[in-house]
Amino acid sequence: MYSRKMPTTETPDGIEKFRKALKEADAVIVGAGAGLSTSAGFIYSGERFEKYFSDFAAAYRFSDMYSGGFYPYKTKEAFWAYFSRNIWVNRYTDPPRPVYKQLFRLLKDKDYFILTTNVDHCFQKAGFDRQRLFYTQGDYGLFQCSKPCHPKTYDNKDRVREMILAQGFEIAEDGDLIIPEGKRLEMSIPGDLVPLCPKCGMPMTTNLRCDDTFVEDEGWHAAAGRYAAFLRNHRDKKTVFLEVGTGWNTPGIIKYPFWQMANDWPDAVYVCLNYGEAYAPEEIREKSICVNSDVGDILRQI
Repeated sequence: MYSRKMPTTETPDGIEKFRKALKEADAVIVGAGAGLSTSAGFIYSGERFEKYFSDFAAAYRFSDMYSGGFYPYKTKEAFWAYFSRNIWVNRYTDPPRPVYKQLFRLLKDKDYFILTTNVDHCFQKAGFDRQRLFYTQGDYGLFQCSKPCHPKTYDNKDRVREMILAQGFEIAEDGDLIIPEGKRLEMSIPGDLVPLCPKCGMPMTTNLRCDDTFVEDEGWHAAAGRYAAFLRNHRDKKTVFLEVGTGWNTPGIIKYPFWQMANDWPDAVYVCLNYGEAYAPEEIREKSICVNSDVGDILRQI
């Protein structure tokens, strides 16, 4: 069992070693977590939170978007007022900094596959091939039945837009949300905008893995199959396992499997890019490159 109390480890000349490993690799398998989107500017607290959620912060006494997603709203109208804003600014707008595009430029000519716990769709918006992506924890852009009565998901952009406009926002050409001067935003949506399951009539919810009602739809299983096939076909290749911005919320999805495969595969290198949590266990120390810095800063140097 790996300990959670691990020191940050910086590899001497890590940037140069990372550059060399990428150049020599036959394949790159990326495991991406929230730190990558944070580096790109999708920050869930502070100024960005206040810009879109100051009314919710005052009414419900939470101080970041993540906490707001777990608040027990008394009505579906309030729930969707909050989540429509959250979904819109974190799924249907572009991140402020071009970190995903920097990563795409590094990998676009490589044989790559990406496993991510992020739900903000930033990889596809940056140009990555959707056939090489596995969003294992869901997608902000999808509804599912809350029951759920069937394993299907539904695109939500049009309905979320309606919810946003119903609260009093205007939407700029670049997708940003604008509060008209003198306008007081609504903190609930009209009841007829609450999405209902087309099969059973139960309320819909977000397609985010937070309990055992998460829907793994046909697209999810197809992506899982492509990822499994990529692993099978590259075990004996010169492979870089590139872990970017992952933390300790779900280490069993990316971190632990990457460590294990880097240890077992004969010609694998493990690379960890993380601000404050760059680490490799002793078992794979000689096969690892750890760079402790902001991911965007690292990519700009490669």
